[in-house]
Amino acid sequence: MILEMKVPSPGESIKEVEIATWLVKDGDYVEKDQAIAEVDSDKATLELPAEASGIITLKAEEGDAVAVGAVVCLIDTEGAKPTSVESQKSESPKVEEKKVEAPKAAPVVAVSYATSAPSPAARKILDEKNIQPTDIIGTGKDGRITKEDAVNATPSMGTPTGGSRASERTKLSMLRRKVAERLVAAKNETAMLTTFNEVNMTPINTLRNEYKDAFKAKHGGLGLGYMSFFTKAVTRALKMYPDVNSMMDGDHKIAFDFADISIAVSGPKGLMVPVVRNAENLTFRGVEADIKRLAIKARDGQITVDDMTGGTFTITNGGVFGSMLSTPIINPPQSGILGMHNIIERPIAVNGKVEIHPMMYVALSYDHRIIDGRESVGFLVAVKEALENPLELLMDGNAKRALEL
Repeated sequence: MILEMKVPSPGESIKEVEIATWLVKDGDYVEKDQAIAEVDSDKATLELPAEASGIITLKAEEGDAVAVGAVVCLIDTEGAKPTSVESQKSESPKVEEKKVEAPKAAPVVAVSYATSAPSPAARKILDEKNIQPTDIIGTGKDGRITKEDAVNATPSMGTPTGGSRASERTKLSMLRRKVAERLVAAKNETAMLTTFNEVNMTPINTLRNEYKDAFKAKHGGLGLGYMSFFTKAVTRALKMYPDVNSMMDGDHKIAFDFADISIAVSGPKGLMVPVVRNAENLTFRGVEADIKRLAIKARDGQITVDDMTGGTFTITNGGVFGSMLSTPIINPPQSGILGMHNIIERPIAVNGKVEIHPMMYVALSYDHRIIDGRESVGFLVAVKEALENPLELLMDGNAKRALEL
């Protein structure tokens, strides 16, 4: 029986996908539910599992765009499963080994000075300048390059000097093309501005150093990272400044009474932004567990369209890559995004004295069409205040209870 495998619908709005990678070859025997291909949509990369066991015949090439519901391969369910590799090796015909004689060495040819040949002194100078003798016109007898010619020689800016000059042209994945399209749209279709502030990370570091081991032991190896503090600080600030948690829809503003926080994570296919749902109701453990779950799915290529749909605000952490300061781009149709950066010890004034503290620059990019300066600056200051006083503003004065220890 020949089974036609069709492209399933990854989501209601997706009409087309792209074959990113075939994980099997034409004529291979596949098992039911075995991953046979990775397909890209404009929102995610998904694995395509075999619907039955049998011999597969591919009907699309890598890079092909295929409509949802189109046939991409056939599976002959009556195809016999091949024997083991060892038996195949024993049945394969032996190939007679042929002795290959080593090539004879090329005869040594005496070289005499000819046109453009440098003198020994000139040769040394040219080697130091990484200039080929063929690039120089000699002024000596019979065109020989003199020491003076070598001294006056300069490398040609338009002539390769022996380094690699290879290039490679590859097609962007459908997901990457969609990301590029959305980023350009965000720049062109929003009135985007960015405001900055800095955060003293000493209070958070003190809490993490005191409780991270107990937190990890109590919650099955779950780490107490910075992201849970930032997520809690953001959800608190969104309640105080609801315009930041809204978005434009034509001539209307849509405001949300919940906080679905998109967390930018790096995956094998590039940057992805899965969503932590109703983050305002989650504990520190709940935030860390959800972020870990989504990060693992992104890393393993298991992230789905539903995982990345519907966020109301985004947090991105360029600090993990060493970024000191940046202006993050809004994730449309959202109106705001918070950028975290690396933590560096810097001198600051504390009660009239200079002290060294771990400091982080934070940036809020926002759509000025819907968020005014008062709201944007107030929001970022509220985030700063919560991060610099997490025990009182994020933990109600009781760290152990907030961390469920």
